[in-house]
Amino acid sequence: MNGKKSSKISRREFARRAAVASAAATLAPGNLLSAQAAKPVPPTQQSPVLPKLSPEGQAEVEARVQTILGQYGSRFTDAQKADLRRLCILAQPPLDRLRAYPIENGDSPALYLKPLVDRETKHVMPWTERPAAPSSGAKPASPAAKPAAPAKKN
Repeated sequence: MNGKKSSKISRREFARRAAVASAAATLAPGNLLSAQAAKPVPPTQQSPVLPKLSPEGQAEVEARVQTILGQYGSRFTDAQKADLRRLCILAQPPLDRLRAYPIENGDSPALYLKPLVDRETKHVMPWTERPAAPSSGAKPASPAAKPAAPAKKN
């Protein structure tokens, strides 16, 4: 952008990336998601590449895992508990990056409701329209009056 590289991204760029990620997640084939849910990966076969977390991040991951297990721990198997811990660890770096983004109280939101309504034109409802007043010499047309039918030829 203008020959300058910046490590910070704008709110607009953040919203654009979030929208693309959301769209990609909705377009993911359903069989991939159901295959993972049907066959949980044992902890020994999990990917050993987990992000390095700061001590604060590790403490937050542990607090999140303990909170979830405290509420729903009896419902999980051991494999699910290990997967839960792995997912909490993988979710922490994006949370840290999001929290590091500098904002102030006066900053307006990146996305807000902007209705596309033309306020300059006045819309007239069809049931409120009044017929135009007839000119002074003309008779008003009766809605019941019909034009005369042409005579039939035999």
